[in-house]
Amino acid sequence: MSKTLAGKVALVTGGSRGLGTATALALADQGAHVAISYVASAEKAAAVVAALKAKGVRAVAIQADQGDPAASEPLIQKVVAELGKLDILVNNAAIALQGKTIDDPAIDNAGLDRQWRVNTLGVVANIRAAVKVLPEGGRIISVGSGLGTRVGFPGVADYAASKAAVIGYTRGAARDIGPRNITVNVVQAGVVDTDMAADAVGSLENLPPIVMESHAIQRPAELKEVAAAIVFLAGPDAAFITGSVLDVNGGFTA
Repeated sequence: MSKTLAGKVALVTGGSRGLGTATALALADQGAHVAISYVASAEKAAAVVAALKAKGVRAVAIQADQGDPAASEPLIQKVVAELGKLDILVNNAAIALQGKTIDDPAIDNAGLDRQWRVNTLGVVANIRAAVKVLPEGGRIISVGSGLGTRVGFPGVADYAASKAAVIGYTRGAARDIGPRNITVNVVQAGVVDTDMAADAVGSLENLPPIVMESHAIQRPAELKEVAAAIVFLAGPDAAFITGSVLDVNGGFTA
């Protein structure tokens, strides 16, 4: 069976766990060499690299904090230095501070400010750095959230806005670099059973009923379902899709 991404080099930010790991492995299954970035979990990142190499591709883990936009340029340069080039950027790294309304006296303003830096400014910085090295036909895919389009319940204003901003930047970037045949898209996930989702609410079992009731398909997404959409947008069959939002959220945005 032919591998649609054979010879390509991909970077998956936040690739040491959850959706980032699932995406990195799915890209490798299609023949891509993969770099992952991580903030602090060096041991987990090393385990992912070992799993990637076991699939017969080259792989590397690079420490970088997406909350510091100045880290983006060195990250991209290290990917090129280690793997020779960059064809696919997957902006997966994100954090989620949810549950408190904006008028709650206990709201964590410092945490929310960091959320903006990681979810929005870091993504923008990654894209700005990547477009300097991406070749004709390159791919940029950012992982969004259904909350970026539809805010179905309280307590998520800053998170939702941070993801909505990425959609706007994606559409503008698609216009800017479309002449180079570089596509820029967003995959909007719904509730996914990941560490980040569990951290946001303590446990997915603690989700308010309104959250799952807001989905047409009332279950969390499987990691492989979201990863498959990212791999599709990274591949040759998605060459004419750009500036778009692909919803993989069980009908939350329906």
